[in-house]
Amino acid sequence: MVRYDWSKVWQTIPQLTDYIPKTLLVMGLTVLFGTMLGFLVSWGTFAPQRMIRRWAEGYIFILRCTPPIVLLFLVFYGLPKFLFWWLGIRSEEWSRTTFTVIAMTLLFAAMISKVFISAYLAVPKGQTEASLSVGLSQNQTFRRIILPQAFRIALPNFSTALLNLMKDAALAYTIGLVDILGGANLLISQNFGNHSLEVYSAAAFIYWGMALLLAIATQGLELILVPQRKETA
Repeated sequence: MVRYDWSKVWQTIPQLTDYIPKTLLVMGLTVLFGTMLGFLVSWGTFAPQRMIRRWAEGYIFILRCTPPIVLLFLVFYGLPKFLFWWLGIRSEEWSRTTFTVIAMTLLFAAMISKVFISAYLAVPKGQTEASLSVGLSQNQTFRRIILPQAFRIALPNFSTALLNLMKDAALAYTIGLVDILGGANLLISQNFGNHSLEVYSAAAFIYWGMALLLAIATQGLELILVPQRKETA
């Protein structure tokens, strides 16, 4: 019986840290583009046009019900064929990072749009009425009154969405992206399958560390932006 070698775990962690920048790049681009798209989708659910509302609601339903790995395969294998058929664009040579960001952006936008919608609905309607009564326009009311409050309300759920994104993005190794998990599989193949459990353990420690840092950062931001309620005796 092969014994578990803890020393191999500590030896592997420094090798896998070389792939952290690729993981952070995918997450950063996904959060940037996904947040913008999610904001548009959440706005669409409140649009006066019925067709826009239906499209936005349908987008959220379909993407939230699609497993991340299925969406990743659809984008990686299907998007090049679709782009060539529709626009004549050849995208077969695009990097795997690009396909991963596209897939994760579509998924993250659907998830974060629900966070935005619930945060917006949580702001008391009296805030809007009071702002309009003092002469602010609809746009001014949204930008100055509603949006800051909705952001503070959405922040805890936004941090949860980031943690889910980190886990979902790890599936990109299935299309050949060499991020942390992809690097772990690369090391295992180079070692002919030896010490695979130790290598995956090293990857897990790195993901746990990243999740811990992310949780600390978001909780610190919450303490700054979200007013703390005073406990009453």
